[in-house]
Amino acid sequence: MRLFFLIALFALTLFSSTLHLSISANPSRINPILATDSASAEIAGWIFNSLVKYDKNGKIVGDLAKSYRFLDDKTLIFNLRKDVYWQDGKPFTSEDVVFTYNLIKSPKVFTPYSSDFRYVKDVEAIGKYRVKVTYKRAYFKALEIWMVGILPKHILKNEKDLMTSSFNQHPIGTGPYKLKKFSISSDIELVANSNYFEHKPKIDRIVYHFVPDSSTQFLMLKSKKLDVGSLSPLQYERQISKSFKKHYKIIEQISHGYTYLGFNLKRDKFKDKRVREAINLAIDKKMLTQILFFSHARVCTGPFMPGTFAYNEKIRPSKVDLKRAKELLKEAGFTKNHPLTFEIATNSNNSIRMYAAEIIQYQLSKIGVKVKIKAMEWQAFLNTVVIPRNFDTILLGWSLGLTPDAYPLWHSKSDKIGGFNLVGYHNKEVDALIEKAEKTVDRKKLSKIYKKIFATIANDLPYIFLYIPNSITAVNKDIKPIESSIIGIFHNEIDWIKP
Repeated sequence: MRLFFLIALFALTLFSSTLHLSISANPSRINPILATDSASAEIAGWIFNSLVKYDKNGKIVGDLAKSYRFLDDKTLIFNLRKDVYWQDGKPFTSEDVVFTYNLIKSPKVFTPYSSDFRYVKDVEAIGKYRVKVTYKRAYFKALEIWMVGILPKHILKNEKDLMTSSFNQHPIGTGPYKLKKFSISSDIELVANSNYFEHKPKIDRIVYHFVPDSSTQFLMLKSKKLDVGSLSPLQYERQISKSFKKHYKIIEQISHGYTYLGFNLKRDKFKDKRVREAINLAIDKKMLTQILFFSHARVCTGPFMPGTFAYNEKIRPSKVDLKRAKELLKEAGFTKNHPLTFEIATNSNNSIRMYAAEIIQYQLSKIGVKVKIKAMEWQAFLNTVVIPRNFDTILLGWSLGLTPDAYPLWHSKSDKIGGFNLVGYHNKEVDALIEKAEKTVDRKKLSKIYKKIFATIANDLPYIFLYIPNSITAVNKDIKPIESSIIGIFHNEIDWIKP
């Protein structure tokens, strides 16, 4: 028996293990400070580390930082790990942290994360493995902003234009996996970093299969070619077999994100709140959750997620009222002979959003609104529609962290190139509340402020907040240990073992 065990153990060391995942869109820039799309952020997450991170319980713990402490409300000290190396073998030091901060604040670098660092006064290297951060004032996200990935100074210090750098397709980080193969519309391969400071990941390779169509991804899951994959509610309810459930563990949780229909508030037709309100009253969000998700979703009522300190439970979903919607449109000057017309732009590789657009198109036709739908491949959609703000409305979604921050999406100063205030929302009261919240450390007081922000934005209707889907994930039962948590299942991936 002992001999058999040793032979089996030896055999396992000879054969590398591969984790098979899928990705539906091409990453644009695999660079943590430039990754504004989910595909780029997901790949960058394997390659780069931040100073701190969330553990499985949502608590902030050290990552590249061994420890941290506040000297006072405005001074933060990070003590860095001394056993971290970049994937090219060079040591990680405090100079890399200072360098990354300077890049984020550089006027030549367009990154939405720059707003997170607006209250940082100075970042100073105190020796090789200590960093001192001085803030202009107390800041409620003083720690959370350092969850941004750190970049290598020795590679990028002479880079003239980070936005177009080849580094964005050939990244070097400190993370558990290294990028081995990447090309547009093709599979992406990552290999384990044998010098990773925690330990070498127990799974040797990760292959992201490029699968832009969700139906194809599902077929790959059914044929057991993927180890982890998302299931749509339809697939979960009606299209999986007993053998599928025998092979995969199903994990369902409320997702940390919502889908919305956003108005371009610089277009004259949407400056009139009556128009936005009419559209809101005509869209049956409950029906959307039933048709699109078989009720594996909930209606979204505002900009922050349930379960967070910012969520305002007093704001209830609006009821459908077609009569009132028609009256509002008439008041705004739109009639049967002069109907409201507009375009919904969205990304074609997300079938749920495509169906949602078609349902909204049908629902709005009941009040005489004529809607056209423009669907584009993700990268083209970003470059020609989202970034230049070339749309009437956009159907998109936001993934949100455990600590909501209203500034990037809702402050008027975030209405700029590289910013996330895509719809051009401006409200002086909301700006003031956001600024007040930023220097409020007391969580009870912070909660009151954020709930007021929630209510004000929900009333202004810069978005039609549509739905919060559940996340339904199928995971190969052979992989151990899988632990579901508030931040998902990938918090302990370097310890996963796949036979």
